[in-house]
Amino acid sequence: MALGSATPAYELRFDAGRVCLDLLATSHPDERLDGVGALCAWIRGAGLVPGGTALEHADGSWLAGFRELRGHVGVLVRGGGTASYGRALGRVNEVAGGATPAPVAVRGEDGGLTRELAGPPSCAGLLAVVARDAVELLTDPVAWAAVRECEGDNCPLVYLDTSRGRRRRWCSSEVCGNRERVARHRRRAALART
Repeated sequence: MALGSATPAYELRFDAGRVCLDLLATSHPDERLDGVGALCAWIRGAGLVPGGTALEHADGSWLAGFRELRGHVGVLVRGGGTASYGRALGRVNEVAGGATPAPVAVRGEDGGLTRELAGPPSCAGLLAVVARDAVELLTDPVAWAAVRECEGDNCPLVYLDTSRGRRRRWCSSEVCGNRERVARHRRRAALART
């Protein structure tokens, strides 16, 4: 996908409740960060930069950096072997130490204030934002207790359960939830026929 291609942000955006978990969702059901254009669409859709921020300086190294961070966050969220967990934790902590893009308030054409970045965002700065979000999630016992993995068949999506009663079971009621309800209905219908 070329940088200038129009990948709708809604195709890349799964609202998991945390930006680090949203990044994890970009690998399901297939690789959705399949090019620099898709990555830029995700960066904008996830709110890492204010709308209209130019990202024309993004390149393949950005894509590699975000995919690498996604892998490390996945190990930390889903657990992993001692060696892989330690390696992932070290890398996320290292990335979190980067300088983040500084937002500034500027007066818009209508006289109201809007948010812009003081300079062009760097890959390291944007990665630091996501890594810091992961550190905050992993170290906040209340937020961590609300992390859930979708109960849908073959769905690895992880989300923050903010539902009343903390009883959410699926990443999406419309997708995985509907599939589960249809499967349950078919099982009941099959039992009724026998």
